[in-house]
Amino acid sequence: MPVPVPRQRAIPAVESGQAQTAAPGGGHLREEAQPSTPAGAALTLLLIEDDPAGSPIVPELLDSAGKPVRVRTARNLTEAERLLTDDVHCILLDLALPAPGRTGGDDELAVLRHVLELAPRHAVLALTASGDAERGAEAVRVGAQDYLFRDELDGRLLSRAIRYAVERKRSDTAERRLAEGKLRAQENRRLERGLLPTPLLEGSSLRFAARYRPGRSRALLGGDFYDAVRTPDGTVHAMIGDVCGHGPDEAALGVELRIAWRALTLAGLCGDELLGTLQEVLEHERSDEEIFATLCTVDIAPDGRRAGLCLAGHPSPLIARPGRAPKLLPYDNNGPALGLLPGARWPRMQVELGAEWSLMLYTDGLIEGRIGTGGERLGQDGMVEMISRQLAGGLRGEDLLRAAVSEVRDLNGGELTDDVAVVLLDRTP
Repeated sequence: MPVPVPRQRAIPAVESGQAQTAAPGGGHLREEAQPSTPAGAALTLLLIEDDPAGSPIVPELLDSAGKPVRVRTARNLTEAERLLTDDVHCILLDLALPAPGRTGGDDELAVLRHVLELAPRHAVLALTASGDAERGAEAVRVGAQDYLFRDELDGRLLSRAIRYAVERKRSDTAERRLAEGKLRAQENRRLERGLLPTPLLEGSSLRFAARYRPGRSRALLGGDFYDAVRTPDGTVHAMIGDVCGHGPDEAALGVELRIAWRALTLAGLCGDELLGTLQEVLEHERSDEEIFATLCTVDIAPDGRRAGLCLAGHPSPLIARPGRAPKLLPYDNNGPALGLLPGARWPRMQVELGAEWSLMLYTDGLIEGRIGTGGERLGQDGMVEMISRQLAGGLRGEDLLRAAVSEVRDLNGGELTDDVAVVLLDRTP
């Protein structure tokens, strides 16, 4: 009995059943959603064909291991939909079948289009009349993996065609998903890089450095956010914040809060008025009433010797000065996180910085990593000790932040699950 491959087309090597799809780096990419054939399991074919005489058109089939190919038969598309389970690997479709609801028209491949919509993950072989190669080729262009002539079927070639169709479908699907994944990843990277801040500090003598590490795997942006701007009066404003949670929604909300903070700061708002407005933004933009954000803002006077500090449920910054041990700035007047208490207030504290200093703002991802195999966290005291040691070793600026984040990760015994953001401002005479 016949085989569905046109006479003048060579059977690709993939028909041997040994085809594999290469992934970047030389590994093998497996399409998770694709119907799979476990080792030792037989192939399953779904035949969709209306045979009024009742005589089977498919001969006995054997797979590459010599095991019988299981065949299910559907007389129409309604039966086919019922029999189309996940263990079906290939569909052999008679193109002469009418499509559901089709009473006329010029689309001779309507039934194929319907099956492709019904079974987008399955390999499809189109069965057509002998010599109707043009219709078969069009079926392949529409989406079938191959076409076969009805009166040329025989067991050996049909078995090979089924294996070829299954492997080609798996390869095509994997290649398409790989291309889509690469494109999506590139778009995401461009988007996320564009959403990271570019500090506006032109004209300031302060040195700025930042380190950002999202907790989400393969992400560039997390729920932590930071920014720094210099207003026309010479004041340098800096902030760092943390939206609870680690997903893309939290990352998006963090970006909204950062942009709102910059706009409000450049518009002249500061302290309690600014934080109150940010809380309104958060309340309108969050997807759940339980979502909140912590925030730390500092406004450094034009002479660089003093600053105003506002804390909204956020850890207090660390200050380091020559000849003194690094310490945390006061946090006695720490206000609530944004989004927790309607009508909350956030006192602005005045702090003296001095002539030469380094001010480090950070999120709790830097202090909540574990130390070793136990449950103990690094904490703020551990962070102060670590920064003191690194400063004594001569580290400054980006080198200091890079070393701090790296050591926290090493102490944790691996990647940190929380986002980490650190901002460092330095003033030297």
